[in-house]
Amino acid sequence: MDTDARPLAVFDLDGTLADTAHRQHFLEGPKRDWSGFFAAAVDDPPLAEGVRMVLASAEECRIVYLTGRPERCRRDTVAWLSRQGLPEGTLFMRRNDDRRPARRTKLDVLRQLGRKERVRMLVDDDELVCDAAQVAGFPVVRALWADPSAALKDAQEREGRT
Repeated sequence: MDTDARPLAVFDLDGTLADTAHRQHFLEGPKRDWSGFFAAAVDDPPLAEGVRMVLASAEECRIVYLTGRPERCRRDTVAWLSRQGLPEGTLFMRRNDDRRPARRTKLDVLRQLGRKERVRMLVDDDELVCDAAQVAGFPVVRALWADPSAALKDAQEREGRT
């Protein structure tokens, strides 16, 4: 571990930095429209509390974005981050074929990061991700500033989609 390097502040996107409320309808009902859900992410309004936190964290930390969005959304996600004026940072995304629960995929990335660098905090809205990260010894800030979506929570845990 490089003790001279700034620590990492790891931020989730959906429900932490990006307000997904306008696209939740794609996940409701018996047939979920994943293409529509992810295509609409370009129009997500930013969540002010999350934006404030990432900007403040960038003063002392290197920023990492850790999302359950699939890799095929990378170009749109990078463009969204830039449009919001968010700090540059490494973006970790789910492989397109990875359907593991978010708590497993994100914890794998956190452990990988933690082997080489100090993770100052993970900021995420998913309770199960936060719980798993805390049990593994990572400092966690629970993003409680967005209205939780039962459909999105189910998708994260059961379908491994975001």
